Amino acid sequence: MFASLAGRGVIVTGASKGIGRGIALRFGTAGCQVLVVSRALGEAASVAAEIVAAGGRARAFAADVTRQGDMDAMAAAALQSFGRLDVLCANAGIFPAARLGAMTEADFDAVLATNLKGNFLAVSACLAALKAQGAGRIVLTSSITGPITGYPGWSHYGASKAGQLGFMRTAAIELAPFGITVNAVLPGNIVTEGLAGMGEDYRRAMAAAVPMGRLGSVDDIAHAVLYFASDEAAYVTGQSLVVDGGQILPEALDAPGA
Repeated sequence: MFASLAGRGVIVTGASKGIGRGIALRFGTAGCQVLVVSRALGEAASVAAEIVAAGGRARAFAADVTRQGDMDAMAAAALQSFGRLDVLCANAGIFPAARLGAMTEADFDAVLATNLKGNFLAVSACLAALKAQGAGRIVLTSSITGPITGYPGWSHYGASKAGQLGFMRTAAIELAPFGITVNAVLPGNIVTEGLAGMGEDYRRAMAAAVPMGRLGSVDDIAHAVLYFASDEAAYVTGQSLVVDGGQILPEALDAPGA
C-alpha cells in the first residue's frame, strides 16, 4: 500500500524519541529519504543512523520548531540533502503538567509555542517546496487530549492540540488548490520512553481502560501517518484519525470489563 512513498523527501520534527522516532523509522523502511529533526543533534543522529543501518537514507538536523529561522533552515536542508520535499510530519510537542492556579503564563506560552505555533512555522517554511512538488502532504500529530477528552494538568496541552485541528481545517482548504493535503493523527495512550518510569501497575491500569486491552505502539501511529502521506490518501484532506484502541468510547472506566 505504501509503495508510492519510495523516494519521497520527508521531514519529521520531534523525531529523536517516542512517536516521532517511530514515524521516522517507518518512513525509512518505506523507502523515503528522511530528515530527522530534533533540538538535540546527537539524538537525531542516533535515529538517522538506525534508518541508514536498516538500508534507508536519512540525515539528522538540529532545529527548534518555535524559531522561524530554524524552520527555514530545516526546509533548506531537506532540499539540499534529497533534492525534493514531499512530506512534512509536524510531530514536535511538549506536555509538562501544571494545574490551573499553579500554571504560569510562561508555562502556557511554552506549550502553545511548541505544539501550535511550531506547526504554523514548520508549514510556512516548507510551503514553497511542497507546492513545487504539486502533491505535498502535511501530517500533524495531535492527540485525543484536547480535541475529544481532557486530563488534569494539561489544559495548556489540550488547548494546543485542539488548536492544531482548527489550523488544519483552514490550511487544508487554502492548500488544496496546490495538491497539498493536511491531516492529523490523534493518538491515545501510546507506549513510549515516557512510560518507562511509571511502573507496571500504572501501565496495566491504563491498558485496562482501553477496550482493545492494550496500550498503543508507536508503529500504530506511524502506520496512520504513512497512510495520510501516501498517494492512496490523495483525496483525503482536513481529516483527523483517532488511533486509540477505542479508548474514548466507554462511558465509564469499568465499561471495558462490564
